[in-house]
Amino acid sequence: MADPTVRLVHFSDVHLTARRLGWRRRDFATKRLTGWVNVKLLGRGRRFKHAPATVAAMMRSVRLRSPDALVFTGDATKLAFAAEFTAASSQLGVDDPSLPPGVAVPGNHDYYTTEAAVAGQFEATFRPWQVGERIGDHPYPFARKVGHVWLIAVNSATPNRFHLDASGEVGPDQLDRLKRLCDRLDGGLRVVVTHYPLRTETGALEKRMRVLRDHEAAVTTATGCGVSLWLHGHIHRPFVRGATAAVPFPMICAGSCTQTGRWSYHEYALTGRHLVGVRRTYAPADDAFVESDRFSLLLPAVT
Repeated sequence: MADPTVRLVHFSDVHLTARRLGWRRRDFATKRLTGWVNVKLLGRGRRFKHAPATVAAMMRSVRLRSPDALVFTGDATKLAFAAEFTAASSQLGVDDPSLPPGVAVPGNHDYYTTEAAVAGQFEATFRPWQVGERIGDHPYPFARKVGHVWLIAVNSATPNRFHLDASGEVGPDQLDRLKRLCDRLDGGLRVVVTHYPLRTETGALEKRMRVLRDHEAAVTTATGCGVSLWLHGHIHRPFVRGATAAVPFPMICAGSCTQTGRWSYHEYALTGRHLVGVRRTYAPADDAFVESDRFSLLLPAVT
């Protein structure tokens, strides 16, 4: 019997915030200060001023179209304040049982400070979207099966000391757990859900301050695990990149759901190894997301 079609919604980089952030004195000695300057004085805030409206429009579409699962690849917040996580959770309906199940991983903005990462603010807020099989008590990676598709959540975000450092890393311990977790999974497509790309749209590595630092180890491990697809965000322009010699499985970037002029998200229909994707782009005049592109892929078989 053929596998039934699995329908997914993939969105990323919503960068939601709150009116009152709850600044404390020690925050002024962290990246939050330069991040706030970037948001308030250097234009980043203007690029995301319509974020609540576009998220609301996307969620209306989700309810109307009723996919099998939601896939969120990180950057819920701007500066990883607790108030921002609360706002993001509410606007994305994380605790709403009437919505499809979700799978979520943090982005670098959700780990903006070491304190936020160590406290597990993202994990606490998105707990309903972090249900799955794990190795012991480790939060990552985890795997959730939707139909014949394993969504394997990998955390590639790290707190970084330097103000302009937006690079990430999976880390050797998590890569080892990924191998062991994949050994336990039964048949089906294996799809990595993470924040960072392995390559850009052109096949190049990202700049040093934005790159996934252990990209080579990540490719090797994912290939050994039989991964068929890598879903990510981080780059705010959406793109699809097919399998190559360097990365032997496709990558799909959802772009940013909320950045003005780039706002988009993806829908996927997976039937067996065939993926049909639809890119939906926000139309301000209609206050709705409309279809703007279609693409298809034949995913590598699990070996």
